[in-house]
Amino acid sequence: MSEITWGLWKLLLEGVWITVQLTIFSSALAAVVALVVGLARAHRLWIVRFISGAYFEIFRGTSALILMFWIFFVLPLGFGWQLVPMWAATLALGLTYGAYGSEVVRGAVQAVAPAQREAGIALSFTPAQQLRKIILPQAWPEMIPPFNNLLIELLKGTALVSIMGVADIAFGASLVRNATGQSAPVYTVILLMYFVLAFVLTRGMRVLERQAKAGIGQRPEKTGGVASKLGLSRRNAVSANAGGES
Repeated sequence: MSEITWGLWKLLLEGVWITVQLTIFSSALAAVVALVVGLARAHRLWIVRFISGAYFEIFRGTSALILMFWIFFVLPLGFGWQLVPMWAATLALGLTYGAYGSEVVRGAVQAVAPAQREAGIALSFTPAQQLRKIILPQAWPEMIPPFNNLLIELLKGTALVSIMGVADIAFGASLVRNATGQSAPVYTVILLMYFVLAFVLTRGMRVLERQAKAGIGQRPEKTGGVASKLGLSRRNAVSANAGGES
């Protein structure tokens, strides 16, 4: 570790900032794509469902890394302009993880009870009003936990951009390793960096989930420790035995 000077540490810290930017921009694009495609896949018109379903199948079955290469190297051949690697990576990650997220949106929207839709019709709401005032507010809290998983996967997926020369955490670690010849300390450090970033994102999403549930009148779930869960299981077992004996 003594051979890792401040200049080399600075490379890793700058890589953290690039990784954070990639995660923010890619997740913003993925959220828009997920919402649009997810709602389209639950649309009443078959042509809308077909087009959105085709997008979902294509991008779900495509490697994010190959898509990055295609956007960066192949797309310019047809349009005559080229994105910088940072934005090519953002576009590839956003489109890929947006396809995954669209399934989350579709499932959450279709899980809303039909009675809620019927109530909107009884109130003479337009389809857009039903979606905005009834369906999405109830579906949104159910989307957050799977979105949290996708966000963490996207964060880890940003390491792919190092192959394109984007100076993220993984790229900085490769430079530091080449300069010092040390693998274990360098990769242990970036392992911890990714863990800290993922932990911060998870805590933020849990706060968002509690607020979303409170907004529709649901009590947030309290997660206790192992001892409290065992105690709850024991109390349930005792109650069941007492009920059987009676």
